[in-house]
Amino acid sequence: MGLFDFIKGKTADQKQAEAQSARRQADILNSVQTGRIPRDTLARLTETVEGRKPWMATLTPAELRLARSHGLKPIAAISATCWLHYGWSWTLGHAQGWETALKRLADEARACGANAVLDVKMRTIPLDVDSSMDFSLTGTAVKLEGLPPSNDPIIATVPALEFVKLLEADVVPTGIAIGAHYEWLRDWRGYAANPSLWFNVEASQLSGLWEIVRRKAHANLRETARPRGNGVLAHVNFSQIFEVERDYGQQKIKEYLARHIVVATTVDARRGTKLPHDVVMMVDMRDGFSPLTGTAAHHQSYATNQTDGAI
Repeated sequence: MGLFDFIKGKTADQKQAEAQSARRQADILNSVQTGRIPRDTLARLTETVEGRKPWMATLTPAELRLARSHGLKPIAAISATCWLHYGWSWTLGHAQGWETALKRLADEARACGANAVLDVKMRTIPLDVDSSMDFSLTGTAVKLEGLPPSNDPIIATVPALEFVKLLEADVVPTGIAIGAHYEWLRDWRGYAANPSLWFNVEASQLSGLWEIVRRKAHANLRETARPRGNGVLAHVNFSQIFEVERDYGQQKIKEYLARHIVVATTVDARRGTKLPHDVVMMVDMRDGFSPLTGTAAHHQSYATNQTDGAI
């Protein structure tokens, strides 16, 4: 806006646009607080389902053709987000953030009358805001021919191609489960990281700490996965350890915080059905760069990457 425009003031159209933006922002904030879908989003989804607006999908043309040939009808591209502040636990908050976003994604899928959401990707904005993080999900809501809308739509990280292959093998992706655990180790004697300076030897205290944290995170994952199926298709997992030195009277003591988080896609297979031999456990949901090998801040492990693909 130039100086003349500033002196002249805002036009009626500009004032109307600002009023509409303020209304949308207020409605979004209210929807977050009350657990409902924003009105504009609900209207868009309703018009898409009724054919008054074009549908969008994250699937490739080949996947769309395959989906149609197997009775999968794309309804709309949907998304959900949660920006979570960590009041006391980054580790547990990480699980809570994804769970909140997943619930909101399922709410949009129900509003579409969908049976499933395919090609779900987990992303975050690499923006450093104190003690908080963005959790965002995108996917394509689909309807299976001959089935009524679902009150509990399937949330699957697999694209249409893998989804159809799994269904043909009597294996159904059922959702996403998250496990997380953290634990402190107080090194009173100072031997945890440096048991010896003269020869190679395992730091058994830290090895034990890692073992405990990983086992408890996986146990937590199994607890959250159990109601959703009888197997795990794939997972993302990452770990971190911090060394902190604290004063205890006249003595400085090192403490170690270890945390482990694992995200898995759950499946439900017919009893006695063998999983296809090409279904394997993996350490990343994306093609290319792995968050396990990077040097970026740990909370950016899911940084947006346009090349990410199937499990």
